[in-house]
Amino acid sequence: MLMPMRYLMTTNGGGPAPDAALFAEMGELIHEMASAGVLLATGGLGQGLHISSRGGELSITDGPYAEAKETVVSFALIEVRSEEEALVMARRFWSVVGDGEGDVRPVFGPPE
Repeated sequence: MLMPMRYLMTTNGGGPAPDAALFAEMGELIHEMASAGVLLATGGLGQGLHISSRGGELSITDGPYAEAKETVVSFALIEVRSEEEALVMARRFWSVVGDGEGDVRPVFGPPE
């Protein structure tokens, strides 16, 4: 039996601006994933601050990205049985979103 694994799926800017139809379809997908017990958390992200630590000194700058198209704009934390299942969820997500870029990364640490 495979132990559940958590993955963080993120989207970066650069795709088309969302419209009412996309929000509705994404709402359906979020409901579907939550009902299946796969979706742990989801949300949109603002630009924020970038923190860099060197020799005990902190450097704080506006935003972690050089270009707006690189900004992580949303995330979904999912719990699945394998990387393959995470990719199934990612394919489903991108079938709704369309164009753009993002990442699927394993999350290490104790389950919540």
